[in-house]
Amino acid sequence: MKKFIAIVGSNSAKSTNRELLEYMQKHFQNQAEIELVEIKGLPIFKKSIDKYVPKRALELANRIEAADGVIIATPEYDHSIPAALSSTLAWLSYGIHPFVDKPVMITGASYGSLGSSRAQSQLRQILDSPELKARIMPSSEFLLGHSLQAFDDNGDLKSEAETEQLDGLFKDFLQFVDISEQLNHANDVNKQKAEQFSWDIG
Repeated sequence: MKKFIAIVGSNSAKSTNRELLEYMQKHFQNQAEIELVEIKGLPIFKKSIDKYVPKRALELANRIEAADGVIIATPEYDHSIPAALSSTLAWLSYGIHPFVDKPVMITGASYGSLGSSRAQSQLRQILDSPELKARIMPSSEFLLGHSLQAFDDNGDLKSEAETEQLDGLFKDFLQFVDISEQLNHANDVNKQKAEQFSWDIG
């Protein structure tokens, strides 16, 4: 059975993105083992002379390295991902590179009707950056709009159409992970390039 790390892309105490990942953890428990991880508690990213990385970021990097894939659920604030999620990804590309060639599925929930569409688009760009080099599943947006009304008292999605869509996307992700395992011939070179990349060098 595949093992996935699911990153809650919000540091809010109550988040419908956390609810979405908890639903996926329960709903897909017979298909994959999904471990939820929080980004709250991580300090805001800051460069240092000794390239210090917080212990929590190192622990998260190790979990990502050991996982078969990563699921990220992001809210949308002012058409972008939260600062806390951006900072977390910065830590995870600062002298450590757990995302290189790692299969990633992007999801997201928002209170409005667009379902974090712009934030998901921005997240794709960040994950595709030279420092991260993640392998993002294409054409796979799951946009959960009006998320405050999306779940019932048991934490299940109310909409049959949205449930069916998520089921299909998750099956695609399982296949995408299998295919990605066969596409790692350049993994060592990709990791080396990520380690050597620097915006400070002209």
